[in-house]
Amino acid sequence: MDFYHLFGYLSGLLFIKSDMDLATLARTAALVHLLDAILCRVIAGHSGRQKLFWTIAGLFFGIWALGTLFLLPAKKPIIVKSAARR
Repeated sequence: MDFYHLFGYLSGLLFIKSDMDLATLARTAALVHLLDAILCRVIAGHSGRQKLFWTIAGLFFGIWALGTLFLLPAKKPIIVKSAARR
């Protein structure tokens, strides 16, 4: 398996259009991964997770990071009782 097929199938773009040339594949994958990073940041912020970590994960892993983030349950905020409120 060469780089073209490995990159194409891991990004998921060769499933959509199998006769894409390498330049188009690279530009499209870069755009899709950038949009995945933005979506990961928004979803991580709403679910109480680290925004920077999930933005970087979305940038490098694309749809795989986004899918993982969708499957994780939302974090519940920790409520700390202060002594002054008693």
